Amino acid sequence: MSPKSPILHLELNGGEAPAYARRAAHDFLERPVQGAPAFPPVAVDAALLVISELVTNAVRHTSGGCVLDLHRTAGGVDVAVTDTSSAEPRPRQPGHQGEGGWGWHLVNRLATGVEIRHRGGRDGKTIHVHVPR
Repeated sequence: MSPKSPILHLELNGGEAPAYARRAAHDFLERPVQGAPAFPPVAVDAALLVISELVTNAVRHTSGGCVLDLHRTAGGVDVAVTDTSSAEPRPRQPGHQGEGGWGWHLVNRLATGVEIRHRGGRDGKTIHVHVPR
């Protein structure tokens, strides 16, 4: 298996984007590909949570949709979510009454190599993370 394959590329928009991203990512990670075994269930769950948080924030807090790219590697999955906002995610104090604030903390806890790459000016950003197997 090469270092950056296989790949899943999705263009997402609207309120159903997170659910669609989870379903597609689940199918992508659970099947064996090119001789590599399927991901263990705990790794699939962690990846789905990270993907869901990143896509949800992209469609909720930007004026356009987003693009989700997944690259399976021997050590896990590389996740990239590109959106139209140049604003960086900021950690918030998590709420205990259902008001949110947990997402960015979860992403940083479950993923490694969290990196925000700006596309120049006000053209948006890509958030790259790696979720280990």
